[in-house]
Amino acid sequence: MNQRLAGGALLGLLLLPLAGCGDNDVKVYKVAKTDDAATPAATPAAAPGDMSAPTASAQPAVPQLKWTLPEGWTAKPAGEMRLASFAAPGKDAKSVDISIVPLPGMAGGDLNNLNRWRGQVGLEPITADDFAKQGEPVTVGNNPTVLFDLAGSPAGAAGMGAIAAAADGKARILAVALHRENMMWFFKATGDNDSVGLQKANFIAFLKSLQFVAPDATAALPPDHPPIGGDSLPPMGGAAPAMAAAAPAGNLPTWTVPAGWTAEAPSAMLLARFTATENAAKADITVSSFPGDVGGLLANVNRWRRQISLPPLDDAGLAAAVTALSTTAGPASQVDITGTDAKTSQPAELVGVILPLNGQTWFYKLMGDATVVEHQKAAFLQFVQAVKY
Repeated sequence: MNQRLAGGALLGLLLLPLAGCGDNDVKVYKVAKTDDAATPAATPAAAPGDMSAPTASAQPAVPQLKWTLPEGWTAKPAGEMRLASFAAPGKDAKSVDISIVPLPGMAGGDLNNLNRWRGQVGLEPITADDFAKQGEPVTVGNNPTVLFDLAGSPAGAAGMGAIAAAADGKARILAVALHRENMMWFFKATGDNDSVGLQKANFIAFLKSLQFVAPDATAALPPDHPPIGGDSLPPMGGAAPAMAAAAPAGNLPTWTVPAGWTAEAPSAMLLARFTATENAAKADITVSSFPGDVGGLLANVNRWRRQISLPPLDDAGLAAAVTALSTTAGPASQVDITGTDAKTSQPAELVGVILPLNGQTWFYKLMGDATVVEHQKAAFLQFVQAVKY
């Protein structure tokens, strides 16, 4: 059997791809905790973008995942928030994107997540009263849950993260949210309507094949993943009504994009992404939001420091590294750090802002070529300060 242990250092969490022997359609993702001695050479999957809390004991171990890969599916790089990614063959040489994303706590709540997915294919949000009528029963391993099968035209979707429209204007999402211990696990297949339809049976079989293996003392997640923690979740059970409701979706912030920024397609857990370029150099601007404190200020500042190959701070060093920033929504914390991009090994500067607001934490980051960042810093901070929530 071909078994693979995959991991990526995330603030103290590492994903290390290893090879074993056996059936090449069986994969294992082992979540393993790393220490501060880990280096990019030991962790090819951009490990230095580490997100661990100040101490390893603050992070519960994340379970391993084992699965049987359907015929024709191929593994892809995990990406910023994903524990795993796959591509499945679709219609007319198109492909279906499959992702696995674990998040701490309730991760926004089930109604909010369903309405986010609906918005990505141009469907109107539903209310809590209609939630119980949605979905069909499936199992993730032996864990009962609900599969949402959503099809529509993303051309009409105003929400950020809308899926690119297919030639016939139709797109489709298969999505599952599993409550398990203190985490939410998201399993998602996206693509054009016909291609996703071709892979639906395989997707359900893939879900059923998944096994959560007892964790060891270590944990592994992608480089930009928020620290795992938070309150325990209620068991999912087998029926949608047991899922927790959340505030109505659609209350996304509004902002004015500075001149010269180019909007890019956001990845799985980014609300928005932009780039600013000067000649051949560029910087990326990202916006994301997660429930709770997402590990706390120190953990997230150290996550950003590792992304540019700087050592972590302790509590004493944090005060000197962070400055206060006033925004329309209240006080935020700003960091401005220079180092070496852990992914590209090129000199880089990172300006980040962390804003706690109404039980969520908002992250704004400007990172890239130091000259571009310096030229864009004032516009970036004005952008963050003026966002309306």
